Amino acid sequence: MKFETPPWTEIDTVMFDMDGTLLDLQFDNYFFLELIPETYAEINSISKEESLIIIKRLYQEVQGTLKWYSIDYWTDRLKIDIRSLKRSVVNKISIRPNVELFLSKLLNLNKRLLLVTNAHPETLRIKVEHTGIFDCFEQLISSHTLMLAKENPGFWKRLQAINPYNPNRTILIDDSLPVLRQAKIEHLKYLWGIKTPDSQGKGQISCEFPLIDDFKQCFPNQTTGL
Repeated sequence: MKFETPPWTEIDTVMFDMDGTLLDLQFDNYFFLELIPETYAEINSISKEESLIIIKRLYQEVQGTLKWYSIDYWTDRLKIDIRSLKRSVVNKISIRPNVELFLSKLLNLNKRLLLVTNAHPETLRIKVEHTGIFDCFEQLISSHTLMLAKENPGFWKRLQAINPYNPNRTILIDDSLPVLRQAKIEHLKYLWGIKTPDSQGKGQISCEFPLIDDFKQCFPNQTTGL
């Protein structure tokens, strides 16, 4: 889909995802596909290859549900202290290019900023502490508090009931195509994706949603707000 700058004069609320949108997904891919399998292999005295097969199967069983994003679930399921493991590698967490400048420009236009993430509250806390970029948000919302993942039917209606927003004047920026599709079903008007959530990975292709390469593409004109 052709990329055009969002129509900022028609938007009041800007909802951001966190991982793969504001933050580089490289950290999460490393954590889930390398560090956890390595740790599980050591604990269970198996090869990393065997461990990765087991871990991927366990991921597939709960993908798209809150369990997939839950520190508590994986700590219990794998017998690994996921909190401590994440904190041991926080130096690998990185902010995507031009995020802070983009947020600053939106604040200057008095846009309402909401973070809406599937991340477990503890994961959110770790990344808030490490990055320091979230003070500008009116609210940080973990889908765990709503008891639904963002890609699950009814999530956006439930969010609207708890934290009112006008779907016709709201933009959602999220790297997950399933999340964007569900938001579209629930009538959010402006939906933008991320082309390369993991800076070291392959880019996404979508005919459904415009995909952002760099947040510079989205910068509003500070004079006109367009």
